[in-house]
Amino acid sequence: MMGGMSGLNEMDELYEAIILDHYRSPRNTAAVENPDIDLEVNNPFCGDEFHIQLKVDDCSISGVSITGRGCAISQASASLLAELVDGKSTEEVQAAVDCVRRLLKGEEISNEEADILGDIEALGGVRKFPVRIKCALLSWVGLDDGLKEHLA
Repeated sequence: MMGGMSGLNEMDELYEAIILDHYRSPRNTAAVENPDIDLEVNNPFCGDEFHIQLKVDDCSISGVSITGRGCAISQASASLLAELVDGKSTEEVQAAVDCVRRLLKGEEISNEEADILGDIEALGGVRKFPVRIKCALLSWVGLDDGLKEHLA
């Protein structure tokens, strides 16, 4: 029984390290030249705000930039998102957004989905703090909305 608890603590520490790493050193922050999607998202309740730029070529993300400010959760989530979507098809990105929404709501995700998400699983702990779920989802929802509008 104790071994299981120790494993959970080690996973929590790993997930915390991933979130802090992405918060302190966000990925994909250089501006995208001639972006196809260029939008601002914000959470007026906590002040998180991000600028998202995407280059879309033949239904594939060929460039991504996410910059802004916010709490550690929102910034880490935006960085994890930027790292995941670069080079992915728009279909894969939309599936990942759906998967992250389910992860944060505490719904089950398959082993295959977990493999696709990789380090993003670290955000799963946020579901223990319902007021922080919006922080974690802000950039994901913004990107999804921008992508849907672009593809319409």
